[in-house]
Amino acid sequence: MAAGDSPQERTREPVLDTVDRVSELCFGLFMALTFVGTVSAATGGETAGRKMLYTALGCNLAWGLADAVMYLVRTIANRARRHALALSIHRERDAAAGVRALRERVSTALDPFISDADLESIRKRIAASASLPDRARFMRGDFLAALGIFIIIVLSTFPVAAPFVLVRHVPTALLISRLLTLAMLFFCGFALGGYAGWSGWKAGLSMMALGVLLTMAIIALGG
Repeated sequence: MAAGDSPQERTREPVLDTVDRVSELCFGLFMALTFVGTVSAATGGETAGRKMLYTALGCNLAWGLADAVMYLVRTIANRARRHALALSIHRERDAAAGVRALRERVSTALDPFISDADLESIRKRIAASASLPDRARFMRGDFLAALGIFIIIVLSTFPVAAPFVLVRHVPTALLISRLLTLAMLFFCGFALGGYAGWSGWKAGLSMMALGVLLTMAIIALGG
């Protein structure tokens, strides 16, 4: 077997997978769209478009920052939980107790496919490891992922709010904004469908419909 075929060598995973990118983009779109939908009727004058863009951008800057920080919190909390499990197994002298601890962390959907013998093999490797860190730490990729979340949410503002700067007639700008948002929702659904193995077109249309219903619900609830 060639060196490049070693199971230890895996392709580096992206800092954000397709689900993460689609979810954050849709979140930013919904935030901007609901905000624009509720504010557009109350704005007027030559500077209305710029005010709309700046206000929507400020909203998504704030939410992008909050979402990025919470991503880091969630990441370190999950990593600390896994690290605590690894340390407890490494220090546990009772093999059966170590296997039980691993079994508790196995998804119920995978339970029928993972035997105690499989878990014992994992337990032995963890127990024999001499490279366990003393505590969970952030990695460079975590901050890149958080930055990616922030950028995605901020950039999602422009297709929704930019038409109000480019087109002075507010009803026309609102129509263009909504059409661009629907197109982006379709693209998100299409990408998610390809990732999940579904029909891209059906997933795209479903995402559009879901986006419309969710936006209406958010506006109706005062969002």
